[in-house]
Amino acid sequence: MAIRTTRTRRRLLTTGSLVVAVLLGVQGTAFAVDNLPPDQPVAGDLHTDSKACATGDDRAHVAQAPRLSAVLHDTEEDDRPQPDLVKPEFEAWWQDSDGAERRLTYNQASALPPGTPVYWQLPSEIPPNTVVSWRVRANDGRATSPWSDEGTGSVCEFVIDDQTPEKPVISSPEYPDPGPGEVLWTDGVGVYGHFTFASPSDDVVEYRYSFLGGGAGTVRPDRIGGPATVSYLPQKTGPDQVVVRAFDRAGRSAESTYYFYVKAGHGPGAWWKLSDAPGSKTAAPEAGPAARAGSGVTFGASGPAGTDLTSVARLDGTGHGFLTPGTSVVDTEKTFAVGGWVRPAGPDRDMTIVSQDAGTAPGFTLGSRTRDGEPVWSFAFGGAQVSGGNPTAGEWAHVLGLYDAETGRTRLYVNGQETGTEQQAAAVESAGDFQIGRARGKAGYRDRWQGEIGDVRIYDRVVVAKEAAELAHREPGLRGHWSLEAAEDGVSPELYDGAPLKLGGGAKIHRGPDYSVCIPDIDPDCPQVPYALVGDGDLELDGQTGYAATDEPVVDTGDSFTVGVVVRLADSEPEGPMTVLSQGGAHGDAFKLRYFPSTYTWQLVVSDGDREEATETIVGENTLPDEAQRLAVVYDDETDQIKLWVNGHNQPDATATFRDSWQSTGGLQIGRAHTGSGWGEYLHGSVDEVHAFAGVLDTTSIRQLGSGIEPCLCG
Repeated sequence: MAIRTTRTRRRLLTTGSLVVAVLLGVQGTAFAVDNLPPDQPVAGDLHTDSKACATGDDRAHVAQAPRLSAVLHDTEEDDRPQPDLVKPEFEAWWQDSDGAERRLTYNQASALPPGTPVYWQLPSEIPPNTVVSWRVRANDGRATSPWSDEGTGSVCEFVIDDQTPEKPVISSPEYPDPGPGEVLWTDGVGVYGHFTFASPSDDVVEYRYSFLGGGAGTVRPDRIGGPATVSYLPQKTGPDQVVVRAFDRAGRSAESTYYFYVKAGHGPGAWWKLSDAPGSKTAAPEAGPAARAGSGVTFGASGPAGTDLTSVARLDGTGHGFLTPGTSVVDTEKTFAVGGWVRPAGPDRDMTIVSQDAGTAPGFTLGSRTRDGEPVWSFAFGGAQVSGGNPTAGEWAHVLGLYDAETGRTRLYVNGQETGTEQQAAAVESAGDFQIGRARGKAGYRDRWQGEIGDVRIYDRVVVAKEAAELAHREPGLRGHWSLEAAEDGVSPELYDGAPLKLGGGAKIHRGPDYSVCIPDIDPDCPQVPYALVGDGDLELDGQTGYAATDEPVVDTGDSFTVGVVVRLADSEPEGPMTVLSQGGAHGDAFKLRYFPSTYTWQLVVSDGDREEATETIVGENTLPDEAQRLAVVYDDETDQIKLWVNGHNQPDATATFRDSWQSTGGLQIGRAHTGSGWGEYLHGSVDEVHAFAGVLDTTSIRQLGSGIEPCLCG
């Protein structure tokens, strides 16, 4: 096939003013030396509909009589300001059913500038299932070019296919079709299905598919009319389907739908909660074999708040701090996932959560590794290492590593979020013993874990992203709700008999109007009493000495927490900052929520330590607090984010990264904060509906804070 790249011709010129007319014969065409014929059209500029010029097995197949197109050139005219025009002459021919040649021609009446596409819409009399050939040449009014198929040129061919292919046939060994009217639930989420598309028609060249559960694409068979197979990973349980459309060479298609039903993903093949009684020598399994515990393992340590782990195991980081079932628990040449809850005592060295022996080396390791002097979570397998996230001493994290044999990729999830960049791995066999808290080395075991470990699970399938998030989910827990409706002996109770708020001087409970006594609109002697912010009462603070506080911390400021409050300022333009809520230590505040009048801003302020000169991170939202404001502050330890909500918006009004949280020892303060000289930033205004939670509430629950609707704690 000839493809034109450049065209270089020389005009025959005479010297002086004499132009010699010479007649030359080229391919049966006469022309004068002062007008060379247009260029021979080349295959690269010819199309049948949108399909390239081709012959034989590569010829175009179309669904109906096509439109032929060409781009014509005349080199001597292309660069002229006003070039001569050219017009096309098309020919098409074929043999009819009697073997006689049929030929059609088309000479366009109008001429166009060189380089302009020209077209011929063939008539409907072209017979189907017949090889039709065509060619084209250019005419500039004085001379014509050679035909596009002459010399080194190429004829173009096409066939009109007027038959729609039959519907594709779909099958899957993992997710079989039970037949009409039947339902067959098949395992399940995280297990690949392989779906084969086949067609009874022998001219299908492409299948386009779309799964109800997500995922669509195009696949071509290895040979025309052959089958093609795609893989699909169900992400959720429930009815699913794949719609497949088979296309032939002419673009005609037929569609089929295949229904299947996906069960929930099957549970782990091995699983230890590590919530065994103190003094136990083995870890009882939820699935798989029991695990022997070394003498450096202590059961009964506190588990992560917001989970069902009542207790976990603590490993001391020595050669005796390990657990092992004494056998392998996962086939690492196939898909697998391993993970668990961990809290490192101090991630200043390489430490292993879980591994499995492969001779004198580990087949895989999941744990904490030091990279460029910083600790990172890491999953290493098959020559690949995925790293991301930062382990922090004393902070809980759920860590999960995954090898997907279908794709050959490894992934790492930290606290339910994919972290780092997935890597290509070469599957390796590791038929040795499974290890918790250590990894095999040439000289023995190494990289021992120091800290807590719990809920270790091993799967022989893909743990999909939603499941990874569910495994890492920590249910928010209510730590206090103070409705501030009443106080007795200077104490306002927590709604569920938790730690009460003790009122300091300059603080009092304000009660709204009592309509059982009198109604102002009816009784002129009835006193005008302002309404409470929410409900029947609120807390009034004088801005001088007024505050309320608990004796002990309400939230663990070193872990995730959410605090909400309703507040109304008595001064629209106070002289200095006024704090609504704070909690800290002896010298500073781990967090405080305050109004900063010079910029009309609500601010969430967090610090990196219990000292007067601690470094602060501040986020704020500009507003004019003329009315009651519903505020919420969040610290998300899993993502290292602080967030501020104002008046129940759909998303945080201000967000920042913060990694230096610390566990405060002082009580929750309402209406004051630490300053360099002691307590200060006293609030002049009213406070109501104080909520405190361990963990991060979802957006819906945060928007409900202070609205009179109890948050659902949906997590």
